Amino acid sequence: MSKPSENELCLLRAIWNNGRLSAREIHDATEGQTGWSYSSTRKTLDRMQDKSLVSVSSVHGIKVYEAQQGKLNTLAGLIRDFSRNILDSDTPLPAAAFVGSKLITEDEIEELEALLKQAEDDT
Repeated sequence: MSKPSENELCLLRAIWNNGRLSAREIHDATEGQTGWSYSSTRKTLDRMQDKSLVSVSSVHGIKVYEAQQGKLNTLAGLIRDFSRNILDSDTPLPAAAFVGSKLITEDEIEELEALLKQAEDDT
């Protein structure tokens, strides 16, 4: 899995929250956070497609973008990476550390904890 940048995560959050979206819809949902022009959003989406972070399909003649990796799988990978490379820890942060997050629901915290535990068992 390619690791998304902070800016790419911003666009992914819009997709995770709304399902598949056109570039215009993604831009409109994220413009307040990024301050980008529409063309910058499009260029970033193109790079994300090259990195296999998003897939593109056509719906009624409009290109729409979908996340290639689910939100929790992506977050689990980022958490493991942060724990290893920043905290120098062999075990990831507990998913309970994300209680109160606007991105993750209470039910998803349990699923994230399972993904982190599974990855820990695999190593």
